[in-house]
Amino acid sequence: MCELYVKADPILYESRARSLRIRGVVTTLRLENQFWDILREIAEVDGMTTNQLITKLYDEVMDYRGEVVNFASFLRVSCTRYLSQRPSVAQSPARLSVLRG
Repeated sequence: MCELYVKADPILYESRARSLRIRGVVTTLRLENQFWDILREIAEVDGMTTNQLITKLYDEVMDYRGEVVNFASFLRVSCTRYLSQRPSVAQSPARLSVLRG
């Protein structure tokens, strides 16, 4: 089982910082490349850019909670929640063919 994790491409867990404007303030977020990829996928599904998605998530969590203590962690959890809601590859033959390229 550990091979699944150990053999991950190191580029996936390398972190990268991106700057974006949220509510008029330039903010820098540092996430692992894997999470940037997932955020890009979510944004594409929703017909927006990654920055638009992040801004929307920030606005919504602020409206709902009034604060967010660690926004980068919130984004990581959002990514894992997205992945847990996606149909599994076993349930989606079309998705399997897309993943195989």
